[in-house]
Amino acid sequence: MKQYVIDQLRPDDYFKIKAYLDMNLRQSGIPDIYWLILPRDMHEGCQAEHAECQPFYFAMELCQCALSCELLVRTLSHVRCDCMRYASPVQRNWLIQTVDDMCNQLEIAI
Repeated sequence: MKQYVIDQLRPDDYFKIKAYLDMNLRQSGIPDIYWLILPRDMHEGCQAEHAECQPFYFAMELCQCALSCELLVRTLSHVRCDCMRYASPVQRNWLIQTVDDMCNQLEIAI
């Protein structure tokens, strides 16, 4: 699986990120797994056409030492569909910038 990973988190970093994710992201129902919803204006190709598959999201897993963000754009409503695919360069850059901005806001050095 392709991922963007921030590792070597300190304990304080972990708790800051956990509090932020709990407040701002959708929880998956599985502990420590969060869904970062991809904005509609970022949908590409058949993603924009598949209203029934929306919302699309990136899965993020937080553990004590790392935050791992899948680069796979997933759909909440289907297990398989053509609109579920690896992020385009624009979507990937948006994910990375969003995570980096969160770390900057939380004053976590990366």
